[in-house]
Amino acid sequence: MTDATARPFLINKDEEGNFRLTVRTTRYNSRGYPLVSAELQAETFKTATAARTFAKDNFRAQPGQYATK
Repeated sequence: MTDATARPFLINKDEEGNFRLTVRTTRYNSRGYPLVSAELQAETFKTATAARTFAKDNFRAQPGQYATK
């Protein structure tokens, strides 16, 4: 089952050591079941802070909306 409280921005590290940002969107079907879609952004970042800044500037991200993996 999908986690209904998924944070909209996931920051994780790839195999090459770069940080990647995934934007997640949650919507609900007619029965209230959450459907989460995720879109990995093409940009890579040297630090997690750079990824957070990108999300803030481009997606109006707020503190507390980030998850790390």
